Amino acid sequence: MEFIITLLIYIHAFFGGVGLISGTISVSVKKGAINHKRAGKIFSFAMIISSMIALVISNMPQHHNVFLFLIGLFTIYLVLAGNRALTLHHKIKRKADWKDQAISGSMFLISLFMLMLGLLGRQYHFENSILYIFFGGFGLFLTLKDFQTFKRFTKKKNAGLMNHIGRMVGALIASITAFLVAGLHIGTLVVWITPTLIGTAYIIYANKKYNKLKIQTEPS
Repeated sequence: MEFIITLLIYIHAFFGGVGLISGTISVSVKKGAINHKRAGKIFSFAMIISSMIALVISNMPQHHNVFLFLIGLFTIYLVLAGNRALTLHHKIKRKADWKDQAISGSMFLISLFMLMLGLLGRQYHFENSILYIFFGGFGLFLTLKDFQTFKRFTKKKNAGLMNHIGRMVGALIASITAFLVAGLHIGTLVVWITPTLIGTAYIIYANKKYNKLKIQTEPS
């Protein structure tokens, strides 16, 4: 059993590394260019595989970790929602479909659960309670923004693109955080939160930069 767990950890780390590299390339190159799209696809597949393996590992004997399991679900949400956001364009469809609703709705419930765990944790002094509150609150914010976008993406120019940038950068933040915490074994509160704060600043900058551009998106 321990051999299987170790093998899964190495596979998880490998795809996490692929996601980190391809995600960095995707952010660095021109948006919409062929290199951006290729790197983005590699990033998406790598992060989904890495996160799904993390879900398995976090439920195996002597490796039980509720927080990492929920973060794995959070990362999967970010990648799926980020790619689905490219279909939120009036030339593609007139309203969000059941897949969009299901992805964001599921994460909304998971975020509520994380937030409740965090609040209970603060009362009973559970480990990582502040992180549950931080990521639970962040997840609620993102999913509520999703549903807001679902209502007005046909009227608001580039609403889907803004969602795409926010969710995919969020997934990249997750890979960077995982590298710092699991790869370099720096698990302080600052390391958990700082990449998210920096990434949020980048998202705000990107929103201002691309919000006035007319960029045609394609369904993934």
